[in-house]
Amino acid sequence: MYQIVRNTTCLAIQPDIAAPGVNILAATSPNVTNNAGGFAMYSGTSMAAPVISGVVALLKALHPNWSPAALRSAIVTTAWRTDPSGEQLPAEGSSRKAADPFDYGGGLVNPEKAAEPGLIYDMGPKDYILYLCSAGYNDSSISQLVGKVTVCSNPKPSVLDMNLPSITIPNLKEKVTLTRTVTNVGPVNSVYKVVVEPPLGVRVVVTPKKLVFNSKTKRVSFKVRASTTHKINTGYYFGSLIWTDNVHNVTIPVSVRTQILQNYFDEN
Repeated sequence: MYQIVRNTTCLAIQPDIAAPGVNILAATSPNVTNNAGGFAMYSGTSMAAPVISGVVALLKALHPNWSPAALRSAIVTTAWRTDPSGEQLPAEGSSRKAADPFDYGGGLVNPEKAAEPGLIYDMGPKDYILYLCSAGYNDSSISQLVGKVTVCSNPKPSVLDMNLPSITIPNLKEKVTLTRTVTNVGPVNSVYKVVVEPPLGVRVVVTPKKLVFNSKTKRVSFKVRASTTHKINTGYYFGSLIWTDNVHNVTIPVSVRTQILQNYFDEN
């Protein structure tokens, strides 16, 4: 079985990833009552987190120049979304159901694929400043944090444009457009085509539909436009966006909360 591993980034699908976390043989203190020769079987996210830490350590050794965001992207975009037999992953709970991105994020960690993800959704200081501006922090606070004078754009940027390896639209009434940027870490001359698995009742259009990389072009941005196609119940619906070169399938989860009717409340 697996457990979830979370982060606290705003508007990122939570959790990021799932990892083995049930019945893990772990080293324990000799004073622990249930240890057997200094070891015991433990379960939970505290067991899954060291698995991801180990995967990150191996990836960092293989790609020492990758940022934390690049490492996360590689893990999320290459994860398994099915079990080894190709069946849907189940979600544990009082009522069992098919797991969705709110259960496993990108999926179940696949270290071998993460070593060569093809494309990564990387982030640097400018991306984090964009987030601070979109979240409403003032110029003075941001300047103090980054150590230099920083002025947010007007109008302020959209938090939906933060370059995360997932897409979450929390309030889709009509249409929303957002931007992502991918960096090629695979073969220099690569061409990727988009495959969209849209959430139920949502139309998703990606432009351009093809990304071409060469020795001069290593980073390419694309736009994602989501719109409601017909009236459906308000709620979260899930899909995915995949860039493929027929060798790498760079997959990010997509979650959209449709908002067909305005929220009303009684002031009395």
